[in-house]
Amino acid sequence: MSPSPKKNSTTTNLLFYINGQWCKPQTSTQVLPVINPATQNAFASVCLANNMDVDAAVNSAAKAFDRWSQTTLQQRIVMVEAFLVAYEKRYQAIANAITQEMGAPASMSYDIQTETGVGHTQAHLVAAREALLDEPIGDHGQLVKEPIGVCVLITPWNWPVNQIVCKVIPALLAGCTMVLKPSELTPMSAQLFAQCVHEAGIPSGVFNMIHGTGADIGDYLTSHPLVDMVSFTGSTRAGVAIAKSAATSVKRMSQELGGKSANIIFADANLAEQVELGVQACMLNSGQSCDAPTRMLIEASVYDQVAELARASVNNIALGDPQRQGDHLGPVISQAHWHKVQALIQVGIDEGATLLSGGVNNPLGFEQGYYVKPTLFGDVNNEMAIAQEEIFGPVLVLIPFKDEAQAITIANDSPYGLGAYVSTQDMAKAHRVARRLRAGTVHINMADLEYCMPFGGYKQSGNGREYAAFGLHEFQEVKAIAGYR
Repeated sequence: MSPSPKKNSTTTNLLFYINGQWCKPQTSTQVLPVINPATQNAFASVCLANNMDVDAAVNSAAKAFDRWSQTTLQQRIVMVEAFLVAYEKRYQAIANAITQEMGAPASMSYDIQTETGVGHTQAHLVAAREALLDEPIGDHGQLVKEPIGVCVLITPWNWPVNQIVCKVIPALLAGCTMVLKPSELTPMSAQLFAQCVHEAGIPSGVFNMIHGTGADIGDYLTSHPLVDMVSFTGSTRAGVAIAKSAATSVKRMSQELGGKSANIIFADANLAEQVELGVQACMLNSGQSCDAPTRMLIEASVYDQVAELARASVNNIALGDPQRQGDHLGPVISQAHWHKVQALIQVGIDEGATLLSGGVNNPLGFEQGYYVKPTLFGDVNNEMAIAQEEIFGPVLVLIPFKDEAQAITIANDSPYGLGAYVSTQDMAKAHRVARRLRAGTVHINMADLEYCMPFGGYKQSGNGREYAAFGLHEFQEVKAIAGYR
C-alpha cells in the first residue's frame, strides 16, 4: 500500500491573481499542501478561495468586460503574441513545475506538455484572423461575432498547461474576460502562466485566477449571476454537477469530459508497429489522458499474436524518477488516485480477466511515490467494469472481435465518445469504420491530432469543441444584422 504524503513544512504560499495584482484570500485561512507525487513530499502550499474571493474575481472580470470587448482583434492579437514571448521565456520553468507537481517525466514535460502551450497559442493566433471576423450574410445582412462575456474556466491536473491555454487564449482573442480556476493539485504551472499574462500587459481584470476546491467554491463559481459561460475539463461526474449548477441561469457550457477510447486492430494492420504505438499511447502520461486508447479491440484471427506483442511492449515499459530525462513513466498524481487505480485493477482480476502483466500494489523498487505497475488484461469482454469505466492509469484491456461490424458495435458500446483509433492497411476500410465510430476524434494508424483540428467528444465525453477556430467559436455570440448593406 502506498504510504501517506509527508507533511513537511513549506515556504511557498501560492496566491490569487485578481484585477492585475497578486493577492491573498480576503478571509479564508485554508491552505493546501502541493505534493510531489514521486517523493510524496509537500514542496509548496496553495491558498484556497471562499465565496468572497469568487465575488472579487468575478466582479473584476465583469467590470473589465465592456472595455476589453471593445478592443480590436488586432489589439488582442498583439497582446497574445506578447504572452507567447513571455511563455517562451519561462518554458523551462513551466516544464520543471509540471514535473514536480504532477510527476510527468522531464522529457515529456518539456517536449510534449509544455510545448502544447506554444503550439496551441500559435494555432489560435492563426485561426483568429479569420474565425473572429464579421462577414456578410444574405442579400443585405451582416453576421457579427461578439464575445460571450464573463467566462469561468476550470481546468484539470493531467495536462495542466495544455488545458489552460486552450481556454484562456481563445477567450482572450474573442474579447471575453475570465476567471481561471486551475486544479489545486497543479497550481505551480498555473502560477507561471499567470505571470506570462501579467508580463504581456493584458489589462487589469481581463484575466483573473483563483485557487480552490470544487467542493468549497465550485457551485458558487459556476452559478454566479455575473458569469455568462463555463468551460470545464474534467470528470464526467463533475461535469454533470457543473452543468446542473450553470443551468439555473442558462449559461453557455463547454465541457471536455471522460473517455474510454477503443483502438481497433484489424488483422491486416502492420501489427508490430501498431500494437507498439497503441501500447505507448495508452501508457503515455502514466495513462492519465482522457483520450488514451485504453481498449484494444483485436480481430480474433490475430488475437494471440497481438496479445503477445502487447505483453512484450508493456513489459518493456520502464518506471523512473520524473526528474530524469527519458521515455520512462512517472507516478500517478496523488494518493487518492493511486488507490482508485489499484481498486480497478483488482476489479479486473476479480471479474476473471487474464492478468498478462502488472497488477496491484507498488512496483518493486518504487515503494515511495504513487507508482502503478503498467498493467495489461487479456480475455476481456466489453461488459466488464474495466472495459466500461475510465481507469485513468497505465492499464490496457484486450478485447477480441470477429468482424468489422462487431468491432464497430463494441467500440461504440460505451457511455463515452471522445477518441477512437483504427489500425489497418486498407484505407477504404479505415475510412468506412472511422465514419461509423461515435467519437469526436478518430486516429487512423495512430496519426497525431494536429493543433488546427477540433477536440471534444460525443455522449458523456462532453459537448462543444476546443482547439483553434473551433475553440474560438465557443467564446462567441453570433448576431445577425438585417439591412446592414
